[in-house]
Amino acid sequence: MTLKQRLDQRQIQKLILAPALQQAIKLLPLTNLELTDVIDEELAQNPMLELEEEEDAEKKADPEAEIPGDAGGDADRESPDAPEPEQDLPPREPELGTDPDPGFEALFQDYFDDGFRSYSPERKEAISLENFLSRSPSLWDHLNWQADLTFFEEKDKEIAQLIIGNINEDGYLTLPVDDIARQAGVETLAVEDIREEIMLFDPVGAGSLDLKEALTAQMEYLRLKDPITRAIVNEHLPLLEKSDYSQLAKVLNIPLSAIKYHIDIIKGLEPAPGRKYSQDRTSFVVPDIIVSKEEGEFRVSLNNEGLPRLRLNAYYRRLVQSALKDDPEAYRYLKDKMKKALWFLRSLDQRDQTIFKVARYVVDKQKDFFEKGLEYIKPLTLIEIAQEIGVHESTVGRVVANKYLQSPEGVFPLKYFFHKSLAGDFGEEVSSLRVKDKIKKLVEGEDRDNPLSDMEIEDILARQNFRLARRTVAKYRKQLGIPPSHIRKRKSLMEGRP
Repeated sequence: MTLKQRLDQRQIQKLILAPALQQAIKLLPLTNLELTDVIDEELAQNPMLELEEEEDAEKKADPEAEIPGDAGGDADRESPDAPEPEQDLPPREPELGTDPDPGFEALFQDYFDDGFRSYSPERKEAISLENFLSRSPSLWDHLNWQADLTFFEEKDKEIAQLIIGNINEDGYLTLPVDDIARQAGVETLAVEDIREEIMLFDPVGAGSLDLKEALTAQMEYLRLKDPITRAIVNEHLPLLEKSDYSQLAKVLNIPLSAIKYHIDIIKGLEPAPGRKYSQDRTSFVVPDIIVSKEEGEFRVSLNNEGLPRLRLNAYYRRLVQSALKDDPEAYRYLKDKMKKALWFLRSLDQRDQTIFKVARYVVDKQKDFFEKGLEYIKPLTLIEIAQEIGVHESTVGRVVANKYLQSPEGVFPLKYFFHKSLAGDFGEEVSSLRVKDKIKKLVEGEDRDNPLSDMEIEDILARQNFRLARRTVAKYRKQLGIPPSHIRKRKSLMEGRP
């Protein structure tokens, strides 16, 4: 048997993602802020793209508002940023016909129109520095400032900095005292003395090793000498975490009615001392889709405010035609850049169209929800929309990611409207969100001294045409953050005591 090399032709089918298609897919999951960064990067790399300035947009909107040449004498004045005079530019030739590849431009005739604009105009105001606040001090800045005013020996300051540097955002020391002593080259007792001083700083309890030590430090600072409260903190925190007030009263040998007073004292303490100086800030969501009701109908629009307005650079477009005859290498370069610019503009339009189609279908499907509330929300899946608008399920998933919808009912993540369906007794589809809302309302309206168990909730829902297993009720209850019935009963007993 001999091995031979030969050429063989085969016809096969395979899916290939062209670079332009890959680019269009990558743009779908981006938020407006992320899309702005991508547009800025494309502008920096491709000379064929340019931003339309606000003045140009105003002239396009009102061409009669231009100042005539003899008014003010500024018409003949040359701008330093203006291009060379027209006679120095290459002669403008027909953009179609002279090009060896006219079919490509034929696909993008809309983009060659000077009146075409990808995005709506944006008016930017000058940034006022008075609107910016200085950064609030962090927990570590505040503790170090107090340490500088408290410790005067260099060694003590060094130990204090080591301790403060190993305190986490909640205010607890994350490194054992022995390790800090080894790093500082001192005895453990010296580190403990400095740590006890730091625990009396503001916030009180910062530098504690555990919850018991933090609460004890705060009680010392507030001079709370109540022995029962101290006993609960020092010896019976596990019972307190379980809300097992009956066992707690039995262990302390006091009536259950007296427990509430001591629990209220502990509730007034701070379990995370560093939370006061947390750097977390409220983040505001900018909706990508805006739904408004006009004349009884819901109108869907994309929020393109803040996105740059793009257009093709007319000067470089003319250079493409002149380079065709004079410089083939330059022509190939410019032609490649023009193709990339056109595909980028088309990808942006395709992104907007796909997002609009998905949003339009969601609004039409959930019309009753936007008019009447959560009771009327309907189940919806990615496959359903994909089949309706003629795209792949993964494409819808990319559209839904990181997108928010603003409606008269409020601002919702687009994922909010996609959830499983449950079958009712008569074969109708019931949204899981609607079932969760039912469970929440049942718990809110229950007898607090005799809260509903998961099995009782299951029976009530079954009578209301919602067939769920008990484990499903328990799963939805946990997702809603509702504790079990025995925990709710213990809390109710304590809160109801005089």
